[in-house]
Amino acid sequence: MAMAPSSSSATSFFLLFYTLSLFLLSFTSAATSTDTISAQHSLTGNHTITSGVGTFVLGFFTPPGSGGNYYIGIWYGKVSVLTPAWVANRVTPVTDPTMSELKISNDGNLVLLDQFKSIIWSTNVTAISSSNSTVAVILDNGNLQLRDGSNSSLVFWQSFDHPTDTWLPGAKLGFNKITKRSQHLTSWKNKVDPSPGIFTFEMDPTGSFQYLFLWNLSRIYWASGLWNGHEFSSVTETPSNYRDDMQVVNHTDEIYITYTEGASNLTSRLVLDYDSGQNQVLVWMEISKSWMLVWSRPRSKCTVYAVCGPFGSCSDFTITAFCNCVKGFRIKSQTDWDLGDRSQGCERKTGLQCSGLNNDSADSEKDGFFEMPNVRLPDNPNTLATVASREGCELACLSNCSCSAYSYNGSGCFVWHEGLLNLQEQYNQSDAGTLYLRLAASELQYSERNKKRVVRLVIIIVIVLAILFSSVPAILIVVKKRESRRMIEKAKATQSHLVSFTYSELQQATRKFSTKLGRGGFGSVFKGSLPGSNDIAVKKLEGLCQGEKQFRTEVSTVGRIQHVNLVRLLGFCSQGSKRLLVYEFMSNGSLDSHLFHNAPSSHLNWKTRYQIAIGIARGIAYLHEQCRECIIHCDIKPENILLDASFKPKVADFGLAKLMGRDFSRVLTTLRGTKGYLAPEWITGVAITAKADVYSYGMVLLEIISGRRNLEQTTAEEDGTRYFPTFAASKMNEGDAAGVLDSKLGPEEVNMEEMDRACKIACWCIQDDERCRPTMGQVVQVLEGIIDVHPPPIPRSLLLSSDVPQPINFFFECSSNRSTQAANTTSNCSETGSHTSSSSDNK
Repeated sequence: MAMAPSSSSATSFFLLFYTLSLFLLSFTSAATSTDTISAQHSLTGNHTITSGVGTFVLGFFTPPGSGGNYYIGIWYGKVSVLTPAWVANRVTPVTDPTMSELKISNDGNLVLLDQFKSIIWSTNVTAISSSNSTVAVILDNGNLQLRDGSNSSLVFWQSFDHPTDTWLPGAKLGFNKITKRSQHLTSWKNKVDPSPGIFTFEMDPTGSFQYLFLWNLSRIYWASGLWNGHEFSSVTETPSNYRDDMQVVNHTDEIYITYTEGASNLTSRLVLDYDSGQNQVLVWMEISKSWMLVWSRPRSKCTVYAVCGPFGSCSDFTITAFCNCVKGFRIKSQTDWDLGDRSQGCERKTGLQCSGLNNDSADSEKDGFFEMPNVRLPDNPNTLATVASREGCELACLSNCSCSAYSYNGSGCFVWHEGLLNLQEQYNQSDAGTLYLRLAASELQYSERNKKRVVRLVIIIVIVLAILFSSVPAILIVVKKRESRRMIEKAKATQSHLVSFTYSELQQATRKFSTKLGRGGFGSVFKGSLPGSNDIAVKKLEGLCQGEKQFRTEVSTVGRIQHVNLVRLLGFCSQGSKRLLVYEFMSNGSLDSHLFHNAPSSHLNWKTRYQIAIGIARGIAYLHEQCRECIIHCDIKPENILLDASFKPKVADFGLAKLMGRDFSRVLTTLRGTKGYLAPEWITGVAITAKADVYSYGMVLLEIISGRRNLEQTTAEEDGTRYFPTFAASKMNEGDAAGVLDSKLGPEEVNMEEMDRACKIACWCIQDDERCRPTMGQVVQVLEGIIDVHPPPIPRSLLLSSDVPQPINFFFECSSNRSTQAANTTSNCSETGSHTSSSSDNK
C-alpha cells in the first residue's frame, strides 16, 4: 500500500523547485542579454555589459588615483589598460557602486541611481512609447543606444550625440542650424577627474565650415581653417584612416563630419587632451602597454592659450616639462599640476610690499623688476598713452599696487594687472619682447648680490693681471691652463647641450685640420678629439653668407633636434666669416663604403641591412613629422648615412638645407645635387615638399637591397651606364624579386617577407607623382610590418626610359580619380599615402 507524502515534504519540494526555476530563469536572462539593459536587467557593482565582439564595455569604473569616485562609462574591451571613451555622470560620481544602479526607469529613460536611490543622471527623453519595451544596447562601435526593444530602428537617445573627450568612428561632430546646438568634445579636468575641463573642440557656431579649439568657452586658441572639399586648410596632414574615410555633410538643418574606421589590427582613438589642449590621435601598443602619440593639432603645446596658467611660462625648447613658473613664483597646487591641471598656475613666493613712491623710509624695501627678454608678452595689457619712456612706465607700474609687470617698446607703455596669462619663452623671434616682472625686494637681492660678486671678481682679476703682466711666461702658463680647463668643461658640456667653440679651440682639437675624413657639398670634414671625450668630426662650411645672429639661431634650432638615427650636433663656431659645425664621430664611416666595397670585411648581412633601412627611415620621419618645423634634408644618399660601432645608422647633414637658406638651397639642388637621387620635381622646378626626401630614400633603399649604385658603369661591350631602378623594376615585374638582391647575400640568410616589403615600398617611394609617394612615417610602419602595402606601379619615367613591358596583373596604375579607380580596379594615391593598407583592407 503506497504512502502519501507528508505536507512538509511537499512544501520543501515545491520551494526547491521554485528556487531552481528562478536561478535558471535569471541565468538564461543574463546569458541572452550580455549587451543589453532592459526593464528586468540593470547594472550594479562590478556587473558590465559588452558589445557583440567585445570591442567596448559599459559599467562602473574608477580612474586610478581618483579617491574612490565611480562613474558609469564605456571603455575599450580589448585594451589591457582601462581607457574610457565616454562617461555618463562626469560631474556627479558615486562612492558605492554596489548600492548604485543603472536601470530603465518607469518612464522608459535610462537613469543612474546613487546609494540613496536618487537620480543623478538620466537620458532625459520625453517621447518614449513604453518603458516595458525600452532597452539600452551597447554597439561594437562604442555607441550606447536607448531604443525600442522590438524595433531597433526606433532610437530615442544615443551616446554618440553626447560625446565627452573622445571622437569615435561613426559619431557626428557638428552643429545643428535649427536648435543651435553642437556635438563637441570637452577635455577631462585632469588625469583622474572626467568632469568637464577648460578645453573644448567644436564646429564654428557662426556657420563657417571649420572646427574651433576654445579655452574656457571664451577664447579661440586655434582653428582648423575652412574646409576646401578635401581637407581643412590648417590641417593638411591628417592621418589617412581619419581623412580618407571622412563623410562631410552640409544639410539645411545641420552640418557635421563623421568618419568610419576600416578593418585594421591597430586600435586608435582621437581624444581632446586634458594636459595640452591638443586633439591627439593615439595608437595602442600592446608590447609597451601604452598609447603612442602619432598626430596632434595644434602642433605646438604653447599655441594653446594659457596652457600653463597665471604666471606660468610655456617653452617649446625643453624635452620634459613645457610649463614652468616664472622667477619669484611657485606652483600653486602641486597635486593638480602633477595631474595635468595647471589652470591655477603659480603664486608668489614673497608678497609685494607695495611701498609705492610715497614711502621713503630707510627701512622700507621697495619692490623691483626682473627683466625677462625674448618672451611672448601676456594678453590683455593696459596701454598708458601718456608715458613716453621706460623709466616713466616703470614708475607708473610701481605706483599701482595691482600692477604685476610692464613693457616698453619705444612706441608705448604697457602694464598688466593681477595674473599674467599666455607667457612663452621665445628666441630671436620677431614678435618677442622684453617683460619687466614685478617682484618683492627680497627676491631681487640674490641677483644683486651676484652682480656685486661679479664686480668684485672683475676687480680682483684686473689686479692679478696687473701683477702678472711683468712676467709674460707666467701669464702664458696661466692662460694655457685656463684654455685646457675650458676645453675640458666644454667637452663635458657637449653631453647635455649645444656648445659654442672658438676657431682656435677647433684648430687645437683637429690638430690644425690635419686629418681629412672627406668632402661634401657644403665643405670638408676633419677628424678631431676633445679632452677626456670621444672623437669628433668638424665640418668647415664654405660659401655661407649668413649673418652671425641668423646662423646662431638656425644652429640652435638644429642643435635641439636629437634622435637615435640622426647624427648629433655637439657644437658650432661662428667667428667672423668662419662657420664650423661639430658632430659626433661615427667609427664605421658612411654606408656607401660598405655597400659598394668588395672587401669581405665590409660585407653587410641582410639583418643588418634591414635594420639600417628602418633606422634611416625613422630618422627622416622624425625630421619631417616630429620636429617643431618640418626639415627637408634635400640630399639623402649613402654618403650621408653614417654608421656607428654597432652599425646603427645615423643621417648626417640633416640641418644643412635649412642652414643654407632658401636661395642657396635652390642653387644647390638644381646645379650641384647628387645625380641619381633627385626627385623629378627638382628638375621641373615645382615647389618642393618633404616627398623629395622620400624619393631619395627609395633610391637608397634599392641600393641597400642590391648592393649596387642606381647609376652604375657597364662593361666596355655595353658602352655606357645602366640605370639600376629600371633593371629592378623589370625583375619585379617578371616575378623575380630575388634577382634584385645583392649577389653577396646567400638566399638562406634573407627574410623574403622583409625583402618583399622593402622592394614594394622602395618602388612606391620613387613614383614620379609626389602624391603617390608615402610619408616617411608610413614607410617606417611598412618596414616594421605594422601595415601592409599594395604592389606598386612602375613609375612612368622608368617605362619611358626602358624596355620594361606595361604590367597587367602584378602592378596597377596610380590614379587620382576615384571613379576611374572603381572602373579599372586601380589604387587611388594621395598625399598621405593611401596606397598602404592593413593586412585585410585598404586604410
